[in-house]
Amino acid sequence: MQKRNLGGVEVSALGLGCMGMSAFYGETDLGESEATIKRARELGITFLDTAQIYGPLTNEELVGRAIRGERDQFVIATKFQRDLTNTVAGDMSTLGGIDGSAENVRRTIDGSLQRLGVDFIDLYYQHRVDPNVEIEVTVGAMAELVEP
Repeated sequence: MQKRNLGGVEVSALGLGCMGMSAFYGETDLGESEATIKRARELGITFLDTAQIYGPLTNEELVGRAIRGERDQFVIATKFQRDLTNTVAGDMSTLGGIDGSAENVRRTIDGSLQRLGVDFIDLYYQHRVDPNVEIEVTVGAMAELVEP
């Protein structure tokens, strides 16, 4: 598998988008999804893409289970966009509105870390821009999360 440099991190040229493993495209099979992630790694795919909204919340849990014990073999990307305060896992109707506030950026990273079962996320980014929050506020909060 060819590799690419992504901001100083080496990733596989092909990544695995995990969205459809939890929602949006019909019925899902968690066992097959986990097996797909493991097989992708066997084929040299190290870059996994997920998001809090996928499921919602359940896709990050799925990815976390699939990589347990092999965290160092993967580069994990996840995204934030909405207020998840009252979100029920798996229930799209409970999603809050788009929220790019600094408070939401800080709050949602903790949930992603917990669901993924990891100590750090390699690429954490905004899924949809909040038109009611200046982008500098959102990006500033994201910059606060980066350890020196």
